[in-house]
Amino acid sequence: MARSPSESFSFSKRHFQWIAGKGGDDKRQEGGKAEEEMFTFSTTVSSCDDNAPMKVEVAPPPARKKGPSPSAAAAAVSRFRSVLAAAIAGRHRPVGIGPRVTGTLFGHRRGHVYFAFQVDPRACPAVLIELTTPTSTLVKEMASGLVRIALECERRAGGGKKLLEEPLWRAYFNGKKCGYAVRRECGPAEWRVLRAVEPVSTGAGVLPGDGGAYGEMMYMRARFERVVGSKDSEAFYMMNPDNSAGPELSIYLLRV
Repeated sequence: MARSPSESFSFSKRHFQWIAGKGGDDKRQEGGKAEEEMFTFSTTVSSCDDNAPMKVEVAPPPARKKGPSPSAAAAAVSRFRSVLAAAIAGRHRPVGIGPRVTGTLFGHRRGHVYFAFQVDPRACPAVLIELTTPTSTLVKEMASGLVRIALECERRAGGGKKLLEEPLWRAYFNGKKCGYAVRRECGPAEWRVLRAVEPVSTGAGVLPGDGGAYGEMMYMRARFERVVGSKDSEAFYMMNPDNSAGPELSIYLLRV
């Protein structure tokens, strides 16, 4: 046995030369290639010594693709939540009003009347006004077939508000004074009623459920045409479908 790598190397080389020579000259070229392969193999194998420490090289694991850092992921989640919240809030944000709107009058039988104008039946009302007039009074007036509601407000010096943004009005039903009207923001109770009548395009009725001490919830819903006379006067005329016979309802807003 060889005692050192050099002795083993020399022995392997001599051994190969003896095998290659034994094959003859006609196999020199083929043997030359085999010599190179065997020489390489013998050198690799014989270089290992029982007493020498074996050195094993382990290939490093493939580098992992780095993902986003926790801070970047948290920032992305925060932006997504902000966009989602803005989208939800946009659904309940009043939008500009056009020439054709959806109008809804509603209120408990022994409560006050509300009327709301929406550009889209699924949108938050562009205008929501509460009348101090009881709903029962409006129902009696509607039975006559002709109802004109006039709301008047005072012109204030230096006031830059739009007519529909005025907070307080005097109310008249067919020429008779009927208290006051106040502009409101659409709250959960009002929004619940508008969502309940959302599938209704034109009609009137009573919403199911317990009305409590104020009686059941009554409503009337139709399309209205908006006519702007000036910055101090606007009118909303209820449109009867297919020119059918029905009550005529007009709402006038004036700033005097």
